[in-house]
Amino acid sequence: MAIGYHNRRSLEDSPYRYFLTITELAEWADYLVVATPGGKNTARLVDGNILRALGPEGFLINIARGSVVDSAALIASLHNNEIAGAALDVVDGEPQVPAEMLTLDNLVITPHVAGRSPESVENMLALVLSNLEAHFGGKPVLTPVPE
Repeated sequence: MAIGYHNRRSLEDSPYRYFLTITELAEWADYLVVATPGGKNTARLVDGNILRALGPEGFLINIARGSVVDSAALIASLHNNEIAGAALDVVDGEPQVPAEMLTLDNLVITPHVAGRSPESVENMLALVLSNLEAHFGGKPVLTPVPE
């Protein structure tokens, strides 16, 4: 599968194709996977224009934050078959899911549970134990909390 990405700037050592804009990436992609931090700079980053660029054969997959996707635009795009489908494990306004989403047969919604996978829990526990061991051993912790 060919992989492309968008970022504020291209990554020097990346073997993947860089796109200057999200629109260009969406026009090129069959699957647009959203993996970005939430916040004011990414609020509704994926809007109606991006979804139209993705097109009727494209799929949106959001594993970022619900606020990154314009829910109304996504609902309209799915309802009007402007995109082929979407898969979400986050929804803006969680835990509430817009009622309109629940009637769409081209949308899959799952709970945001990646942090609860056995591997994730095991890694978190190991990190906590390492931090406790360092703290009580008089050494700097691995993941200090900024003051």
